[in-house]
Amino acid sequence: MQATNLRPGQGVRIDGRLFVVTGIEHRTPGNLRAFIQLKIKDVLKAQTIEKRYKPSDDIEVIDLDRRQMEYLYSDNTGATFMDSENFEQITFSGDVLGDALLYLRPNAQTGVLLHEGNPILVELPPSVELTVKQCDPGVKNATVTNVMKEAVMETGLKTRVPDFINIGETLRISTVDGSYQSRA
Repeated sequence: MQATNLRPGQGVRIDGRLFVVTGIEHRTPGNLRAFIQLKIKDVLKAQTIEKRYKPSDDIEVIDLDRRQMEYLYSDNTGATFMDSENFEQITFSGDVLGDALLYLRPNAQTGVLLHEGNPILVELPPSVELTVKQCDPGVKNATVTNVMKEAVMETGLKTRVPDFINIGETLRISTVDGSYQSRA
């Protein structure tokens, strides 16, 4: 497939390694030829890199199976997910998950990419709702704006929240950078 036809979420094989396209940008600098800037995630090493290609370059596309799964629980062997269609349970290792478990509570639905039956990537929604488990109490009558404090969410995620947030509140958290967005 030509580089211009790639889309985020597709699997590609480059230099014998499997990658998932996470971002694509078509750039045309002033006095240079146009190029495609790919942001790809290495499935085995769980690292994201960027590569440039000519729009006409051919890239091998790999078929990935996208399934809806439910996160069940974690133990010392990994995290167990259940396929929503056939109720088959699959255990994911820590290197496949990365930081995804910090954004998933038990029984949460999420998309999973599989290659030849092996899980390679957990697709998180743009934001999730989590409950505050621990944080310092807010200061009464504080008039300074944008005062932030550290909070620990129910999944163990640490983030900065406004001073008026208390323990037990449910918050909307971005899965891109782990930042506070709003109350839920």
